[in-house]
Amino acid sequence: MSFSKNKAAVFAFSAFILLSSAGFVSCSRTESIASVGENDLFDLNYGNFEDELNLFDLAVPGNIDTYMTMRDGFFYIANGESKKVLELNSYGDLLSLFYNPESMRNLEFADANAENSTKKAVSYPFNTLGPIAVDSEKSLYVVDSLPVERQELDSKRRLLLRNVVLRFDVNGKFVDYIGQQGPGGTPFPPVKNIYTTSNNELVVVCLTNDGFEVFWFAQNGFLLYQVPVTEKSLPNLDGKDGNNKNVVYSHLSIDNVVPDMNMYKLYLKVDCYSNSIDADLRVQSGIDFAKTVLLPFEIVENKFGEAFEIPAYEYVVAEGMGQEVYEIPYSFLGVSESGWFFFIVSTEDGYLVQMVQGDGQHILKRNISVKYDDVLFHSLSLSSSGIICALFARKEHASVSWWRTDSLLDSFISN
Repeated sequence: MSFSKNKAAVFAFSAFILLSSAGFVSCSRTESIASVGENDLFDLNYGNFEDELNLFDLAVPGNIDTYMTMRDGFFYIANGESKKVLELNSYGDLLSLFYNPESMRNLEFADANAENSTKKAVSYPFNTLGPIAVDSEKSLYVVDSLPVERQELDSKRRLLLRNVVLRFDVNGKFVDYIGQQGPGGTPFPPVKNIYTTSNNELVVVCLTNDGFEVFWFAQNGFLLYQVPVTEKSLPNLDGKDGNNKNVVYSHLSIDNVVPDMNMYKLYLKVDCYSNSIDADLRVQSGIDFAKTVLLPFEIVENKFGEAFEIPAYEYVVAEGMGQEVYEIPYSFLGVSESGWFFFIVSTEDGYLVQMVQGDGQHILKRNISVKYDDVLFHSLSLSSSGIICALFARKEHASVSWWRTDSLLDSFISN
């Protein structure tokens, strides 16, 4: 799974950090939280050579079509701006290159495809690249869009169907493209993310006008389950607040949907909101964030499990002689094969990661420090083993880092 931000979000995020730096002078965290050490792995230059990234349009508003994932210490970057996919080791050495020959005509990838070479160069007519995933057999999956003449319109649901998932085997050979029904199927609605499970099954999470739609495929690429996820389908989540008073939520928002790595199960991160009442006028003045819950959905049994609450991020702001406590919901980064749920929120110093085990019985929080001074864009991903990785686009070059949260969890379990 990946967590990427477009340019508008980056500028908004930068503004938030600047405001936070000024506004949090009188703020204090409600608890002391240890940090996870960052490992800076390697840098990538900007340019049009095979081992460089094309991110020259960072100053132009719009989406940035660059995504990264990591598997077993190898990094895979889909650089949509240059229509290529790079496989690199943890030292930044280029091992494999998947490229559009129309966008890269002067290939100088030394020794690629030579006899007994471990390097390979694969040409494919990529269009617009999206999220990327790799399974345990090193099969590569990457989202692409079909040419305009092959796109379809779902007039009933008012959706443009343009995305497919390209599949390459361990040797770099193109196998097929996967659509809604499987190989060669109808294009998907806009794809939010793709995942591979411990059984090497592909899961495609799409966005619709009503919410999400999830397509779960067998290892051979054929469809096993298709699951629409809408706010109308959610169970009643009304309950009691901290004062044991009944609470009715006026609005439920599904922020993200992530598959389990081992079972046919989905996890819905749902933010609950309640009406706010003006005490003087006694009328509704808006809606307030109330809480976040993680809601499991059993696909085979076609039913929801029991939701459990995910604590929100809290900070305290001093206002005159008093103080105000604000709550912000975390973003759902993903789930590891070991069953830990990862949530993340931006702070003035970087990120705060909240790791939740099982149904919430164990919670770990750690700070991740990031210097935002020259960061123009960033993409976060969570590996199946529970390592958080980041691609930072800085002013002079791009850099790749990771945080070994897997070691932290292993240490916690052993103790």
